[in-house]
Amino acid sequence: MKKRIFTLLGILLLSVCLIQSALASDGIVRFVDDADLLTDSEEAALSAKLDEISLRQNLDVVIVTVNSTGDRTAAEYADDTYDTGGYGEDGVLLLIDMNNRKWAVSTSGYGITAFTDAGLDYLTDQITDPMSAGKWKEAFQSFAGLCDEFITQARTGSPYDAGNLPKKPFTPLLTGLVSLGIGFVIAFFRMNKWKTQLYSVRAKAEAKEYVKGGSLRLTEQKDLFLYRRVDRREKAESGGSSTHTSSSGKTHGGASGSF
Repeated sequence: MKKRIFTLLGILLLSVCLIQSALASDGIVRFVDDADLLTDSEEAALSAKLDEISLRQNLDVVIVTVNSTGDRTAAEYADDTYDTGGYGEDGVLLLIDMNNRKWAVSTSGYGITAFTDAGLDYLTDQITDPMSAGKWKEAFQSFAGLCDEFITQARTGSPYDAGNLPKKPFTPLLTGLVSLGIGFVIAFFRMNKWKTQLYSVRAKAEAKEYVKGGSLRLTEQKDLFLYRRVDRREKAESGGSSTHTSSSGKTHGGASGSF
């Protein structure tokens, strides 16, 4: 009897493990490192993160690195890779071309909605510097995290777009120290300048006491318009995503650039 119970418990435990494995990955390869930019452990961690985000968000988030795109541009290669990689209708793919030091992002389906032109400009700005410095783990992890944030924002019905972008990250301590130092230097020199211009021994009770007797004579009086205040507000740029057609005839959005 005990043997049968232990057998049933073992089967149950194995079933749970298999279910968790199936939920953790659906067999789709979302990180292809042909340029060998990450170590094996870094690659495993990134693949797991991309799988988790993709399955939870129901939108494929993919990163592909290659040594060369051949006679195709990075954008064309990214589109074709997404179309032929077995990915879902909805997704986003980041391609890295090491030979030409180019990057390209291809969006598909709901990915076109979630990643607008302005949103892609913001997103790629966050990863260009790490890529230029060869900090690939940092760049790819940042890309995955930002994609998760962008998709979540799009689900609210208001995707990140022109006039509605996340605030750029900053380091509070460094920013505060720099601001404090600059403010101190400016204040020091300005106070010294003002100090040299002070000739009064003590403050006067009324303005007329500062006027030397017989030195002021008014010959004409009139009102002059000296200042005008104009408030200008920056006009929001048109938002949304521009699209194009890949070689397979599918519609994609995206962006590309150098690092």
